[in-house]
Amino acid sequence: MSHFTSEDEVLLQSMLRQLLQSVKEKITGAPSAECAEEILLHLEETDENFHNYEFVKYLRQYIKNTVGPVIEEETEKCTSAQNQGEISGYETLVQHLTKKARESKEYREMMHALKNVMMVVVESLINKFEEDRMHDKELTSKAKKERQSGYYTDNCSDSDSSFNQSYAFMSQEQLQLLTEKLDPSQPKEVRQEALQTLCLAPASDILNSESWPSLSKHLTISLADPDATFSEKILRFYAKTFSSSPFNMTKEVYTSLARHLELYFLSEENSLHISAGLDVSNSDVNRLLKKVRLLNEYQKEAPSSWIRHPEKYMEEVVESTLSLLSLKHKPNHPASPDFLSPMHFLALLDIKAVWFKKWTHAYYSRRVVFRLLERKYKSLINAAVQQCLYYFEFCKAAVNKNPKVGDFSQQHCSDMQDFSYTGPELQYIYFVHSLCLLGRLLIYKEGQNLFPVQLKNKKATVSITDVLVLFVQLIYSSPSYPKTALAAHTENYSPESLVMEILQVFCDQTGCAAKCLYTDTVIDALLHPVQSLLNGTEVYINCLETTLLNVADILARIAGSEDGLSLLLYGENEKNAKDSPTAAHVLVQFTKKLLHDDISLLSGSEFMPVVKGAFIFVCRQMYRTCEGLQMLIPYGLHESIAEAWRKTSLLSERVPTPVTDADSTSSISQESKTSLLWEETLLDALLNFSTTPKGLFLLHSTDAMNDCVNFMFNSLSKKIQTNEYEDFGNRIIVTQMATTPMAAVALQNSGFVKALVTELWALLECGKDDLRITQPKSTPVDPIDQSCQKSFLFLVNLLTYPAIFELLSKRDIPNKPMYSFREVPTDIIDIIDRLIILNSEAKIHSLFNYEQSHIFGLRLLNVLCCELNTLLLLETQYKVSQVLLTAQEENVTETSEGPGVFIIDGLSVERNHVLVRINLIGGPQERILPLRELDKDSGLYPWPMFSSLPVPKCYLAEIPRKAESRQDKDLDKLLKLLRSPDKPTGWAEICRKQFCKVMKTRPDSISGPTMDADVKKENLSSVQQLGVEMTVRYGKYLNLLKEDAENGLCFVLKNCEEFLKQQQRTVVSSLCCLQEHYAGYDWFASSIFLIMSGDRERTLMFLQQFSCLLASAFLWLPRLHLSMHLPVTTVEYGIHPVYFCSAHHVEMLLKAELPLVCSAFHMSGFTPSQICLQWITQCFWNYMDWSEICHYIAICIFLGPDYQIYICISLFRHLQQDILKHTEARDLQVFLKEEALHGFRVSDYLDYMESLEELYRPMLLKDMRNIRTQNT
Repeated sequence: MSHFTSEDEVLLQSMLRQLLQSVKEKITGAPSAECAEEILLHLEETDENFHNYEFVKYLRQYIKNTVGPVIEEETEKCTSAQNQGEISGYETLVQHLTKKARESKEYREMMHALKNVMMVVVESLINKFEEDRMHDKELTSKAKKERQSGYYTDNCSDSDSSFNQSYAFMSQEQLQLLTEKLDPSQPKEVRQEALQTLCLAPASDILNSESWPSLSKHLTISLADPDATFSEKILRFYAKTFSSSPFNMTKEVYTSLARHLELYFLSEENSLHISAGLDVSNSDVNRLLKKVRLLNEYQKEAPSSWIRHPEKYMEEVVESTLSLLSLKHKPNHPASPDFLSPMHFLALLDIKAVWFKKWTHAYYSRRVVFRLLERKYKSLINAAVQQCLYYFEFCKAAVNKNPKVGDFSQQHCSDMQDFSYTGPELQYIYFVHSLCLLGRLLIYKEGQNLFPVQLKNKKATVSITDVLVLFVQLIYSSPSYPKTALAAHTENYSPESLVMEILQVFCDQTGCAAKCLYTDTVIDALLHPVQSLLNGTEVYINCLETTLLNVADILARIAGSEDGLSLLLYGENEKNAKDSPTAAHVLVQFTKKLLHDDISLLSGSEFMPVVKGAFIFVCRQMYRTCEGLQMLIPYGLHESIAEAWRKTSLLSERVPTPVTDADSTSSISQESKTSLLWEETLLDALLNFSTTPKGLFLLHSTDAMNDCVNFMFNSLSKKIQTNEYEDFGNRIIVTQMATTPMAAVALQNSGFVKALVTELWALLECGKDDLRITQPKSTPVDPIDQSCQKSFLFLVNLLTYPAIFELLSKRDIPNKPMYSFREVPTDIIDIIDRLIILNSEAKIHSLFNYEQSHIFGLRLLNVLCCELNTLLLLETQYKVSQVLLTAQEENVTETSEGPGVFIIDGLSVERNHVLVRINLIGGPQERILPLRELDKDSGLYPWPMFSSLPVPKCYLAEIPRKAESRQDKDLDKLLKLLRSPDKPTGWAEICRKQFCKVMKTRPDSISGPTMDADVKKENLSSVQQLGVEMTVRYGKYLNLLKEDAENGLCFVLKNCEEFLKQQQRTVVSSLCCLQEHYAGYDWFASSIFLIMSGDRERTLMFLQQFSCLLASAFLWLPRLHLSMHLPVTTVEYGIHPVYFCSAHHVEMLLKAELPLVCSAFHMSGFTPSQICLQWITQCFWNYMDWSEICHYIAICIFLGPDYQIYICISLFRHLQQDILKHTEARDLQVFLKEEALHGFRVSDYLDYMESLEELYRPMLLKDMRNIRTQNT
């Protein structure tokens, strides 16, 4: 293939032309011919498509066919030579092959043939170029004659034809001559020929030439030439320059064009007036629009490149633009009020001010734009504000039916309707542009600094708040907008939709919204239609339902942010909240009226359910937070929603069976769909009450618990299928529900627990069915594989003691003799049976991944047993400790001599950790839990294992002996005050101050004396008996009890039970926790028994007297079991006041005091209320050392029950960094439940707790006292 045929020449010519067309922009952008040649030589390095060009492919194939055989032959020779050791190394081989190929005869012939054929091809291309040039001249001459004969053509300034010209490089002399020919004083024919040549030359050559300043002036003047063809060609040159030149060059062209337009609008020949309208089919108007469009296209493209150039270039472009747009006739000019400004033309072409959006997007350009606006062109902002005010005045006049005001929306009838705009339409378009410009301006702080503005016809200045109020008023004051050519667009240009877009952006921009939207004035403006409907006053609104939906949308967005919610609840200044009802009160009242169909103007509206749902959602944004719920509780909104749901539910049950008639079937189907959608909206609203403890308590009172849980489960199932399960809100709801017995049972009955367990089993044992197995699954490295982590955390959240007691109480382990591989667990009892208590070969053999699955079960057991009541239940019902000890005993090496050695593996290490945890009680400095890892230095497991009780002593720290108590004046003074028979005025306050002083100076002195008692053992339940054993063992370790203390504690517990029975009511319920006995162990009474050092008489006397105090309701949980002091409904729900009162307020204070911690809980799908309930229920046993437990009890008794809440907040403050760290690690709930409170001392946070008391005590104590009343 060393010779080329004529067909090859034609093919090469075509392919070379294609290559040159592809790289035309790079070549034309080169400043000289040498640079263009350099670009072509290095094209492979700079063009990623180089190897895709047909010319390159052809050459590659040609070279392969010609030289390929030579290279192959030489490669074979080299291979044999390598085997003999003559040639070594890859690089040496490549060099050798290259040398041989270039020296070959075939290579020389190929290069000679290529050179000859390419010379022919290039010569043909040059000839073709000359022919095209002559042809273009003929076409130009022909077009000129046609125009002279009246023929009209529309040569768009930025059409493709201007980019399809050939190009030629020009010298400086040629460019100088060209500039002289383009002088306006030259004859027209000379200028036209010069302009034709100019369009063929590379733009970079022209803009870099010394003649450009003069040439630019000539072109600017020539743009105003009456000959349309001449100005069209200049616009073509400008368009070509914009598309092919760098920004530092194109800015010269842009400023030239802007200056021309500025001169035109200031000239006498500009006779365009707003009142006369605008006919775009007019050739002069059409030409002007093309110039403005070219300007606007550049405005939108320039920001993508100007950051790569010096700021002065950008500043020139910005200033020339603002100078043009702020152009106005002088006040004494006769056409001044009716002046059709450049801004009107720009608005026609860019109605939503996209150019301004792009210019202000980046700080680099935004800073320059706002600086120039502030210093020189503030009139631009004034004009925009003025235009919005004009439109609003028109709207008000339209409402008042004032005939004197021009109608923005009037239509004119004309044959040219599609090609012309009336004056009102031009004003409306300018208004839309101004609205979008102001909306963008106010997003940024620099834009806000431009306000207030002073308008000519107004004495008062216009502030940001005034503009926002104006925007809001446009939502409900605008008449129908003009049905002009705008209606042909897919976008909606109605004022209300534009304002909604702007306000929605404000809501997303927290910094801007805080300054703009979050004011009482703006909120009052938003609530104006709502307040009018509430008061029954006349409402002048075009579409009331749409307006209400828009208002609800903005209010919901405002309520979704922290600052916005605070504004709605308390107002801009909380001190004024008492003077008038805040937005929250207005909204909940209006929502209740909507639910009761008590708004006459909306009765019968088909959009009524949608409006109701929108305002319910606004309220939901408030009541799903603790502080919002606290304010809305008095209105009983949950009852109104529940009542509406019951009515809708009854109606949906009565929907008739569809008949054969098609029309009736479709109408009934539509009606049932609407009814079902409304029912789901109400259920969703009720369900969201359960995001807070008190809200969940209110949900219980609606009797909609089961329906809400079923709705939630169905919703979650759909989201699981669409892979959208990461919904923090729903996880928090599940976590809250798991803390109450009735909701936990509802979760079980709905199928939620079954779905969770089934999904876990699929991940743990089976793997996903929809995954095609192409390679074996990797062995998990972590104890709990990442795929199972989410299910593990869900189980941790779900399995609180109230839930476990309802789901497992008095239920036996299946312990089947045989388990099928296809037998999938469906319940919590199955998880315990199959993953935790593996006490048979059948269970072990039924697991595909025995070790991984059992470790998962042991980890779950470890977390569950951190809750002491759960530990007692599992231990008494399933003998968990004995099962683990037996497993440890079997996990030893087999030896012929004596007992074997424990085998150290993942399972034995996990079992050892769990055994120590469940058999020892103690705080962070009292109990030592073995780590689950080997020693880093020795590589051995340093913790002793055991297969029988008691636990080795090395897991208990030595209790430091107290120093001899010296006489302490402060403590003596406190004791004297407490024993004083005649208590002086202010005795309680004096005691309080003295107690705080002792706590801060000598906290160790408050921990209890050492005594003994001789009692007999009474019969108790198995849970209580085990609890007694654990308590006595802990008391002995602390040196607080003696050997015979067990009977004394049994006596105390039995007497407490009998004493509290006298104040209990009989309740008929299916809940296990509402049977005769308290579901759990009495950790508080046990703590008092230890404080009294085992003295049963003193313990009982204290508890009897303590039961009269409010603090007993929150410290001593069995005190209110089935209590007659609580409303019967509260008792029936099985929810303790510690949850719906103390824990609720912990969540509320946490949001105010520790927002980062609050956000961490939300992101984890876990709730502070759940862990607080666990801490308080077991009196912080296992979480605090004994001395700190004494301080907790003493503080709550001495200083008030609200200190229980302050202590929890102090704990979260102490743990803040750990909480944030474990939130990131996605194991927050595991950390909080498993880890003791290291380093926390109650006395260290007493000052902080006192500061909390000053802020919150009145509210907290009031709520704590109100637990006796219905619905809190």
